[in-house]
Amino acid sequence: MKAKTYLILFLLLLVTTSMKKHNPAYTLFDQKGKEVTYQDLIKAASEAEIVLFGELHNNPISHWLQYELTCDLHELHGQQLILAAEMFEADNQLLLDEYISGTIRQRNFEDEAKLWNNYETDYKPLVEFARENKLTFVAGNIPRRYAAIVHQRGFEGLNELPDEAKKFIAPLPVAYDPELPGYKSMLEMMSGMGTGPASENLPKAQAVKDATMAYFILKNLKPGTVLIHYHGTYHSNNYEGIYWYLKKQNPDLKILTIASVEQEEIDSLTSENSALADFTICVPTTMTKTH
Repeated sequence: MKAKTYLILFLLLLVTTSMKKHNPAYTLFDQKGKEVTYQDLIKAASEAEIVLFGELHNNPISHWLQYELTCDLHELHGQQLILAAEMFEADNQLLLDEYISGTIRQRNFEDEAKLWNNYETDYKPLVEFARENKLTFVAGNIPRRYAAIVHQRGFEGLNELPDEAKKFIAPLPVAYDPELPGYKSMLEMMSGMGTGPASENLPKAQAVKDATMAYFILKNLKPGTVLIHYHGTYHSNNYEGIYWYLKKQNPDLKILTIASVEQEEIDSLTSENSALADFTICVPTTMTKTH
């Protein structure tokens, strides 16, 4: 009898120890905060026209799931899948096209394109996937020099650009709603740090990025295609940013949003991180960074 009791205690200890060692890399939640599976995400994404994948730029789980979801969507949609990203500026589209088509070498592309510091680990796998499968990859962001103009002089500064430059920006004038919570909170944050045009124009610089990315998404989206767009999660959290501009142009679009957050505990979402998107990837704050 004692041996049986000791066996039961040993097994309980073993189970408890195993549970403590089980540290999931992420938890996935739906819009209502219910824990769901990756298969639920694939099913929902497969039914969308546009997937807005919001990432934490230095989080490896965000980048890994971007790659996995892209592969799975490609299995479902084949050549109808289009990739697009904040990380490539619109004036680099020719370079990106030339590399994906095999016209230029990898070295030339990487030397001449304005690549982010974490390109090698985080975005190169996506570019190489597009190249291997001959998929369209859209460079969707406004060139940073033009976003800087908005930061300095507001939207009006863009009117001084030549027509050739305006091809890389959403059509002017850019719609802007300063009452959107994301832009409003950005302005409030900046007002606490100082005053002046640069502070007041920061949300406008964010908005012109969102508007431009939405513009190039719609420009490349064709009937029957599915487009997955990679960007910082702030650009689509709370169904604002890129999402707002897309819906303003076409309210009937089927858009799926994905947010990424970090928390100390990932068994449930905090109130701050609830209802950010259709799906939220919750990652431990202790997760290693890519840069």
